Amino acid sequence: MTKVAVLGTGRMGGAIARRLAASGFDLTVWDRTTAKAQALNLGRVAPTPGLAIRDADIVISSLTNAAAVRDVYLGPDGAFGTSDGTLFVEMSTAGPESIEQLSQEARTRGLRLLEAPVLGSVPAVESGTLAVLVGGSPQDLDQARPVLERLGEIHYVGGFGSAARLKLVANTMLGITSAAAAELLAAGTAAGLDREQVFWALLRFAPGLKAREAGFMRDKHEPTMFAVHDLVKDLGLALDLYERANAAVPLTRETRELFDETASASSDLDISAIVTAYSGGNRRAHLRHENNDPARMS
Repeated sequence: MTKVAVLGTGRMGGAIARRLAASGFDLTVWDRTTAKAQALNLGRVAPTPGLAIRDADIVISSLTNAAAVRDVYLGPDGAFGTSDGTLFVEMSTAGPESIEQLSQEARTRGLRLLEAPVLGSVPAVESGTLAVLVGGSPQDLDQARPVLERLGEIHYVGGFGSAARLKLVANTMLGITSAAAAELLAAGTAAGLDREQVFWALLRFAPGLKAREAGFMRDKHEPTMFAVHDLVKDLGLALDLYERANAAVPLTRETRELFDETASASSDLDISAIVTAYSGGNRRAHLRHENNDPARMS
């Protein structure tokens, strides 16, 4: 039986652990907050990353950010300190620089590593329909495939950093689409249209909005599939990437500002909470554009 360790049992890591346990893998879990790992009631709970990976064939990490990735892998009792033939699969959205640095460290230590950020949230984990973006050695992917295929469809992208960059492009699209939907729902209803009819039309062009219908249509932004603060973080990483590439991304900048404003009151809610930027008398985006309109300032 393949032995799998899961490092990080937050929203996504916990869902991944549950899916893999239900698929019959021998599981060990670790989280910085031990009670969170214990609450899963799955497999064995390890006190440190280093102990969690002991005897594991595959290690999957799903962590908050680049600092957490460095600490879990390279810190005291870290995952890279006690490995012997283990294959590491890093699934966090921490940016291309993070995985490139980690891959260099893995090479220095003679360790094997894949990057595998995913497209999709908790419901996609539960149904095994994630898109798993993989960067690294195709040979290492062959070993990880039986585990990753339980989570969803594998899409091989290329060398280290390529999957991280594609993940940021994808999350940028998610952010822009969500902000556009919130704006057009408000604009369409202001123009006298029925909100249900507007949402129906938007779904024709962005079917993925259906998963957040309760949020966009009924202001129900919990349970959280993808928190506003996490998207703000990802859009910041994306802007760093695009700036280094000298790419023009005005829509991304505007979207980051809208979600940053939304996070001030709705940080932990699902990203459908972007509708609050346009609801009722709360027209922050509209007012900002009026204040910055050169025609109005002349």
